[in-house]
This record gives sequence, structure tokens and C-alpha cells, in this order.
Amino acid sequence: MFPEERKSKILNSLNKYGKVKVCDLSQQYEVSEVTIRRDLQELEEDKMIKRVHGGAVLNGNTKFEPTFSEKIDKFYDEKESIGRLAASIIVDGDTIALDAGTTTISIARQITAKNITVLTNSVDVAYELAKKRDVEVIITGGTLRWETRAMVGPVADNALKNFRVDKVFIGTNGICDSDGLTTPNIIEANTKREMIKIADQTIVVCDHTKFGTVYFAKIVNLDSVDIIVTDNQIDNNIIEEFEEKGVKIIKAK
Repeated sequence: MFPEERKSKILNSLNKYGKVKVCDLSQQYEVSEVTIRRDLQELEEDKMIKRVHGGAVLNGNTKFEPTFSEKIDKFYDEKESIGRLAASIIVDGDTIALDAGTTTISIARQITAKNITVLTNSVDVAYELAKKRDVEVIITGGTLRWETRAMVGPVADNALKNFRVDKVFIGTNGICDSDGLTTPNIIEANTKREMIKIADQTIVVCDHTKFGTVYFAKIVNLDSVDIIVTDNQIDNNIIEEFEEKGVKIIKAK
């Protein structure tokens, strides 16, 4: 197989699965890991991918916004493990806010705490929580965005200002130590910001590919974040960088 053909197939895999691993590609194409790393380096130089520890992810631009349906099946195992760990932080009697997103749906699905109240701007999170008798659900209302299935805008923002919660669980498209949390859409960024303002503790949930990525609209700086829950593929150097800034990172198994 020619290198260009192999790189094209690697890109197809990235578009389908969201990530690739060097070891898997080496076995699949029957070439050395050195060859695969060279392919990934060339794709990164062409600004088509971003290399991460042990593999690569797609390189998105600052305004690109994957839809809910595109994200729901990507990194499914990672999201389930993150959701399980994040749900374990919720204790009996808590009041929490749950952001819209594919990872927060996993949290909702795995909550075991009793007698809690959940404020959410997600129809999908509300649907999951409707199955749990020990959870009171409050929906913000707002303008439903087709892309992310989040309720955002003035109605949602004003509703949030009427509440105070113990913990908020926020999803993000990008997170880095210099630019904080970012997302492609300005209106959605503002609703996330309002949700953070009403919480005593802010917990960000995201997989390892979100680190080092910056999108168009800033949500908050890193000093507004208390805990980040991510998967076990996060690089230890990143953990050290964030903890130096006072942000605790917890890895799901």
C-alpha cells in the first residue's frame, strides 16, 4: 500500500471513530509503528490531525461544531467511564446542574444518589432522569439548538439565575491552561457560563482529546474550575500542568 493511500484510510478511520491508536494502525496495515508515527506526523504538519499520546485525533478548527448525532457514538467507552466516576461524586441530598452533552447523559444514566434535585438545559438528560424516582428534575427551557440538543439563550440564562446548586457538571469542546474552557457557539458558551455562576463547585467532564484544543467562544478561565473528570488516556504531564494551577484532574478507569 502506498503511503498516501494509507494516510487516506487513517483519515477515514478518524472521521468514523474520532481517534486512532498507533499500535492498532501498525497491525492493521502491517507496517512498523515508526512508519505509522511518520504518517501521523505528516498529517499533523498538513493540519489535518492532532497527535496525542499513543495515537491521533482530528484537528478541528475554532468554529467547527460536531452535531449531537456525530458525537454520541464517539469515545463511547470513555464517556461511560467518565460518567460513572462523575456520578459517584453526587451524594444523597445534592442539588446539581447538568449541562447538555453526550458525556452528561452518561452521568444522568449512572446516578445512584437519592433525594437529589437536578437542574438541566438538556431534553436528553431530563429524559434519562425521568426514569429515576428519587430525582427531582427542573428544566430551564430556552431555545433548543438542533446541533447540540441544548436549550440556550435568554430564557435559559434567566431561568438559571433563579437557582443555586451544590455542583455543576459542564461539558466542553476545548480546554487548555491558557484559554480555559471554550466551545464553538457564543450563545451556548454564555449559557454554560451562567450555569457555572450558580454552583458552589464546578466539575468539567471531557475525554482526553479535548485538552490543548481551543474553540471560538470562551466559557470561563481555568480558575473557575475545581475538578476535571477525564479518561485514563490523559498524559501525566497535562495533569501536572493543571494541578499547578489549582485544578484537580481525576482519571476514570
